[in-house]
Amino acid sequence: MTDEKQSVLKAKMDAAASAGIVVPAFNVPYLPMAEPILNTLAELDAFALMEVARLELTKFESRSLEAVAKEFRKYADPRTASLHLDHVPVIDEDGLLVDWKSLIAEGIALGYSSVMIDGSRLPLGENIEVTAEVVRMAHTEGVLVEAELGSVMGHESGPLPPYNELFESKAGFTRPEEAKEFVEKTGVDWLSVSVGSVHGAISGAAKSQKKVEARLDIEHLRKLWDITGIPLVLHGGSGIQQSYIDEAIKNGIAKINVGTDIRQPYERMLAETGSVKDAQAAVAEKMNQLICDVYRINGSASKLESLISGK
Repeated sequence: MTDEKQSVLKAKMDAAASAGIVVPAFNVPYLPMAEPILNTLAELDAFALMEVARLELTKFESRSLEAVAKEFRKYADPRTASLHLDHVPVIDEDGLLVDWKSLIAEGIALGYSSVMIDGSRLPLGENIEVTAEVVRMAHTEGVLVEAELGSVMGHESGPLPPYNELFESKAGFTRPEEAKEFVEKTGVDWLSVSVGSVHGAISGAAKSQKKVEARLDIEHLRKLWDITGIPLVLHGGSGIQQSYIDEAIKNGIAKINVGTDIRQPYERMLAETGSVKDAQAAVAEKMNQLICDVYRINGSASKLESLISGK
């Protein structure tokens, strides 16, 4: 990974945030999903990230960071896709300590363009300390860093409290004053914030059920963008009401993580037909709908290049 590649990705994300163009990040819990994700991006000239989180190695079938990187290199057009290491937690969804430093180092060594350290289950000071260490590790190798402040719920064991109760209480919402301190002390490139979204379930019967239709507190989001001045990230992007997605993109959300929306069609079709090719086709169909109708970013790869070059 070179500094030149880092600067290109950083420029794309900065331009996206300024121009109100979202960069979706599509999770790969099953390796065969990589091909339809990356081919669809190239066909639609849409720029996005393909990403894998630690939980997709441990609870699904992504196998390893190396296996995902190989699939990416096999199918990716660098104009339309970048490879991201999603959620490397310090404390995972089961409350266990994670060897986060080794995973981050492995992702950097394998050529991931950006990595995410998730210290959101730590006290603020410890989250700052760990994130600053990852920034030092990654920036030295020309890799961008995402971190999380606040708590996007949904991956914990056991059922969530009623969604309306969560939203009205602002449980886990990112605090603006903490976000300012966090960004200043860590030098992080992108910040995942909590403003109302929830992660999709990853285990049991719930993982196949429709996600709750989440809302977003746009006023709270706007405060976070004003005070941090960096591209913001929305995790738990599947299932959010369209009007909130549109407003979030206008107010600093440059990256939206998408997992459930493409995982469930893959799992359903594979269960119904036993055919990986049919399951891949279901992912491609959903990708087309998300890119063209939900995020409206077909052609965004060329548009971002033009914004950066000034042509």
